[in-house]
Amino acid sequence: MEHTFIGLDVGTQGARAILTDERGHVLATFSEHFPLSAASREEQSPEEWWAACEKLLLQLLQHPAAAKLRAIGVTSTSGTIIPVDAAGQPLHPAIMYSDGRQAGEGKRCKALAEQFHPDGYTAFNTTSGLPKMVWFAENFPEKARRIHKFIHAADFITGKLTGNFGVTDFTNVLKSGYDVANERWPEYIWSHLPLRREWLQDVVPSGAPVGEVILRLPGMPPNVVATAGMTDGCASQIASGAVTPGAWNTTIGTTLVVKGVTQQPVQDPLGRLYNHRHPQGFWMPGGASNTGADWISKHFPGNLDALNEAAAALVPTGKLYWPLEQQGERFPFIAPQAEAFGDPGLEGAEKFAAGMEGVAYVEKMAYEMIEQLSGETVKAVYTAGGASNSALWLKIRASVLGVPVHKMKEVSGAAGAAILAASQTYYSSIAEAAAAMAHIENTMQPDPELAEAYQHGYQQFREKLKEKGYA
Repeated sequence: MEHTFIGLDVGTQGARAILTDERGHVLATFSEHFPLSAASREEQSPEEWWAACEKLLLQLLQHPAAAKLRAIGVTSTSGTIIPVDAAGQPLHPAIMYSDGRQAGEGKRCKALAEQFHPDGYTAFNTTSGLPKMVWFAENFPEKARRIHKFIHAADFITGKLTGNFGVTDFTNVLKSGYDVANERWPEYIWSHLPLRREWLQDVVPSGAPVGEVILRLPGMPPNVVATAGMTDGCASQIASGAVTPGAWNTTIGTTLVVKGVTQQPVQDPLGRLYNHRHPQGFWMPGGASNTGADWISKHFPGNLDALNEAAAALVPTGKLYWPLEQQGERFPFIAPQAEAFGDPGLEGAEKFAAGMEGVAYVEKMAYEMIEQLSGETVKAVYTAGGASNSALWLKIRASVLGVPVHKMKEVSGAAGAAILAASQTYYSSIAEAAAAMAHIENTMQPDPELAEAYQHGYQQFREKLKEKGYA
């Protein structure tokens, strides 16, 4: 072991810290919980985040391997904004991404972006950072006079570590209006909104060193570096190993989220996809479906191992079941009126198996759409989320997609932050760091017989969507 790295992940309901070596082996991990309430969905205390992170760091620094600590990386929620003064002190609680009070400002920012900077990010809404800045400046003019910078959640933790609150990264600034293609802040932000140019941070690639850690905690070795952060979704993608062009990550939890790497940004006129900037200059397009695995806990709250075993004898089912529990669909097609459908008579293990097939068909639609828009080929899918624990579902998905599906060993945001910390302090790039530190636990190859049957099933699924006017 030559060096170790710490990844910090500050989420909505808690913080997690992980200590790894340069090969990505987890040496220690700890977590802290934040009570979740209606108020905390709108605003949270950055100082409470920091208190939790200090506690986690103290625990990690007790590990003998922490003596070889080289760098710390941070990830947190996308779209969360904090106004700070010249000393880095918050002027207001963190305005959370889930705060719904900025809907009007979101529409205003979207209209201005479409008018004055249509080639940049235009999909602003209440979850975006830029509308939250506008909302704060207009609703708290006295505090606004003291603003030094608007920063993002990960930047606050990095700032507390280094004293430098003026730097952020490509992923955090996308929804704050930064032009990631041309690497500049568009002028409409301060010429047509109540914001000032000097309130906006300098922007560097994720993983770039921000400064030396000045925090003197027991066990903290000298010359430790903190790196520029990353949004939590992108950090999980990094942890999955999907960091080179042609590699994609699907996380199936409550919803199905697809993220990947392409040579060029994927232009989607319908707005189903948006593009983050990769630390090496590539692009990281992604989209989120309303389809996922939430239907399992609702309709199959029993012994999943037994259910998977029974379902394995029934695939391919030759039946259609789209287990959409939410109202409408947003990716890979937009259909606000969409509702679940299924063949009559489906029940038990057969319905369970058909549901897994239906989600796999939605995933295939996503990748076909991505290949069509990008002109690039999906070569492999790295996967995470609760659905990846089912070997049968992995087999179904690989056979439907026609590419290998890799289940990863560690896909937390904290693990991604640790890889990020190593990417430009020990390794030469994020690709080199992920190749060394992200480990595949299991690879599922397409089954030729299943793949043939699923080609027919997929076409039937597509026809059913057209028949209902969904896609």
